[in-house]
Amino acid sequence: MPIDPAKAVAAEPRSAEISWDHKDVQLYHLGLGAGIPATDPDELRYTLESRLHVLPSFATVAGAGMGVVGGLSAPGIDIDLAAVLHGGQTVTLHRPVPVAGRAVSTSRVAAVYDKGKAAVLVLRSEASDADGPLWTSDAQIFVRGEGGWGGDRGPSERLALPDREPDRTVERPVREEQALLYRLSGDWNPLHADPEFAKLAGFERPILHGLCTYGMTLKAVVDAVLGGDVTRVRSYRTRFAGIVFPGETLRIRMWADEGRVQVTVTAVERDDAPVLADTLVEHS
Repeated sequence: MPIDPAKAVAAEPRSAEISWDHKDVQLYHLGLGAGIPATDPDELRYTLESRLHVLPSFATVAGAGMGVVGGLSAPGIDIDLAAVLHGGQTVTLHRPVPVAGRAVSTSRVAAVYDKGKAAVLVLRSEASDADGPLWTSDAQIFVRGEGGWGGDRGPSERLALPDREPDRTVERPVREEQALLYRLSGDWNPLHADPEFAKLAGFERPILHGLCTYGMTLKAVVDAVLGGDVTRVRSYRTRFAGIVFPGETLRIRMWADEGRVQVTVTAVERDDAPVLADTLVEHS
């Protein structure tokens, strides 16, 4: 079997120095659709360096997302990247992300689960700077065709939605060129830009990055429920349930309770096809 779970989990973590500044943060926010209207004071918090704050999901692209890349090349992992799907993402904040910084990112395979027809790798990246821990990021990676060895199936993270109508529902358009802009933050997969490559992968046209939808959704929750205060976010997790095409509209439904917001995201133009599920923002 190309995956050796014991060897992968026991492997020494890999560390690399990463850095970012206000331009990286602004580019990331613009890739999420921030800045409309361009002179809106609430949007200037995402686009103007003198007022800038950092959306916590920036942790997924800081250092060009090297944690996931490092995890997929770890000892005990020898897989066909064409069989890989990003199944879920969690970011836990230890303190607010600074507008500019330098940190050490340490990545490892935290777990390998057996889902029968697929394996799930939990790739964990932990970033710390001179003042201590900044964030922990877990990417859940499905590897098709690599399960069935009788291993631990892993925890179930399905969330039952509250038995009431959403407290807030917002719609966010995905611009036609948005994937082209978002990929400049480090995910150069041609699936998100090259029509011929997308067809080879089984899609009628390029699709939006799942982590772009992830970031757009967190921005919507921060703006609609948390008063625009990114420092209130403590953790944010989701399961990628479907694709998004540039030009579509996201319908984001939110259920707010004490210290948490549950979210679902669907594609409006495809009869509310699921996009993000089991999505939870925990906050102060």
